Amino acid sequence: MAFAIGANDVANGMATAVGARAITVRQAALIAAFLEFLGAVMFGATVTKTIASGIVSIDHIQDPNKVIIGAISALVAATAWVLLATYYAMPVSTTHSIIGGMVGFGLVSGGARVIYWDKLWKIVLSWFVSPVVGGVLSFIVFKILAWTMLHREHPLKAAKKVAPLMIGFTFFLISFLFSLKTLKKGYAESMRYGLIFFFVVTLVSWLLVRRFSTSDKVNDEYNAVEQIFRRVQVLTSAYVCFSHGANDVANAVGPVALIMLINRTHSTSVGSVEIPKFVLFLGGLGIALGVLLYGYKVMQTIGHDITELNNTRGFSIDFGTATTVLLSSIFGFPISTTHTVVGAVTGVGLARGIEVVNIDVLKDILISWFVTVPFSAGASALTYLALTSMMHF
Repeated sequence: MAFAIGANDVANGMATAVGARAITVRQAALIAAFLEFLGAVMFGATVTKTIASGIVSIDHIQDPNKVIIGAISALVAATAWVLLATYYAMPVSTTHSIIGGMVGFGLVSGGARVIYWDKLWKIVLSWFVSPVVGGVLSFIVFKILAWTMLHREHPLKAAKKVAPLMIGFTFFLISFLFSLKTLKKGYAESMRYGLIFFFVVTLVSWLLVRRFSTSDKVNDEYNAVEQIFRRVQVLTSAYVCFSHGANDVANAVGPVALIMLINRTHSTSVGSVEIPKFVLFLGGLGIALGVLLYGYKVMQTIGHDITELNNTRGFSIDFGTATTVLLSSIFGFPISTTHTVVGAVTGVGLARGIEVVNIDVLKDILISWFVTVPFSAGASALTYLALTSMMHF
């Protein structure tokens, strides 16, 4: 499962940088593998709620062995779906895949009453909300960049004033998010970290951007502006990978930690689940291998196939994605980063006109999103029924 997560979700962080030619696919894979592993091992969710964000009540099952079989079934089903989607280069939500797996096991073991339907409906709603919000924000950011810099008579001169503020605000967002989501700090403390990063990064960016100089040719100035945002894009993509390793490794190792705990306590009333460090290490290793060996397929889809990207467009996508994830964290809305990135890429494409967006690729992606939970649920249910009958439960 960790391998599948690495192969599919690496595109969330690195696809825009690859698509905008800030880095090569090989460089992206190496950077992402290292940072995903580091994030998983250093800050991987040490405590996770009852499996899959409490989407299924497991207290109704008296036999702990059936919960173990259910967790294995969810992992098998989610892995099968994410690998299948990756084979066809479709970016899907790995979080929704494991949730679908848990729903399938829950339905056949205890019926509809054991599913927390209110949480499931929130997830369904997020299929529509996250790509729209990510798309709208990226569209707005790109239009702001175009209006304040790219369409000016002297783009580089304008960029020296505007770019440091945009870069500073981006680092405010990602430091605030990292503190809030990964370090689990409060809003006030996270805001303080964010503001420190904003002022420091804005000042450093201003000093560095001042050194850029070109001839008076407008094309040279455009290239200089793109160079400024190329460097920023690599940093924002690196953040997304580090944060992803820390936050999403639980999708793979959470069920494993649950199995280990039930095996030790022989009880299904587990509450929260401690994830041992060596399990996080294995999860991080799996994600890193998935990135290195199979991550290029989905990167191609998001970075190239939806629309053509350059560095200012890539920056707009990262900015829109980070803002959407931040807003969802504040309001407690379970969005998918994958869905948000795809929406953001589409939004930037639409800012230049619908004719530059590959609608056929988008249709295929949307179909894969709607299939995710039903496929994972069905595969998990069948796996659970097969295993329980084989073991004569």
